[in-house]
Amino acid sequence: MKMKPLMIAVLIAMLSVSSCTESVETLPTEQKKHLEVVLRSQEGDYWKTVKLGAEVAAKEFDVALDFRAPGDEADVKGQIALMEQSISSGPDAIVLAANDYKELSAVVDEANKAHIPVITIDSEVESKNVQSFIGANNYEAGQLAGKQLIKLIGRSGQIAIVSFQQGERNTELREKGLLDELAKYPDVQVIDKVYSLTDRELAAQLTHTVIDKHPQLDGIVAMSEISSGGVASAVQSRNLQEKVKIITFDSTSEELELLQEGVIQATIIQNPFSIGYLGVKSAVEAVRGKSVPKRVETGIKAIDINNMFWSDNQKLLFPFIK
Repeated sequence: MKMKPLMIAVLIAMLSVSSCTESVETLPTEQKKHLEVVLRSQEGDYWKTVKLGAEVAAKEFDVALDFRAPGDEADVKGQIALMEQSISSGPDAIVLAANDYKELSAVVDEANKAHIPVITIDSEVESKNVQSFIGANNYEAGQLAGKQLIKLIGRSGQIAIVSFQQGERNTELREKGLLDELAKYPDVQVIDKVYSLTDRELAAQLTHTVIDKHPQLDGIVAMSEISSGGVASAVQSRNLQEKVKIITFDSTSEELELLQEGVIQATIIQNPFSIGYLGVKSAVEAVRGKSVPKRVETGIKAIDINNMFWSDNQKLLFPFIK
């Protein structure tokens, strides 16, 4: 019996499908590693740049990221609660920029008990269970701020410090570095030290008070991004920018404008992009069982009107621009 051409074609197709089906082997799909990144704050240019660095690393190493952060850097309890949420979500690792050196210790130890490696960035935690710290040397940053101020006011004068939060680790290290540097000059007097927390308006009010109390003031060191803006606005509003020299920290667009206008004379910058990038990179390596260095210092730099347009410095100051 002759088979019709259509029937033959159907049989060939069925045999082809059957043969293909037999040769296909289903392989399990490897799930992306999941990292939690808990930052000190969700606000500010600095933290946006840290986040950018983390996202670039996540793309490069093919991992999924979830970000968490309190609304205020002073909210330690809020950050602890976010860390607990991160741990309960069962990530492969956590990258943490801690709001308090001691208070975050217990929750880092809790992560360790859950076999979740913790990499700290920007600010340290008092725990032996931290796999690695990545950030600037804040003591040296304080020293550098002191050196910049001495260049401006000379070996004698009156200066004030507008800092972040008393007892906060980064604040303490910056203050110690600054005071140790200024101690080399007996005729330089630190006549006042105030704390503005994360309140720019408070920083401005405190600066006005310091100026009223000490009309012979020669310089101010503002120890954080937020205090920097408040100090600069107060000095500028009194038209004292020629007399009172200002050293700030970090590199917001406002600070850079004020630097060009001569209101701020120098700013000490970190490398937040690298801090975010290396935090995720180290977390990935820890998850893969690789050894990670206990400490990685990402460097600091003093930026002034003379070097802010150097190409290397432009990359640090404007990481969002390609």
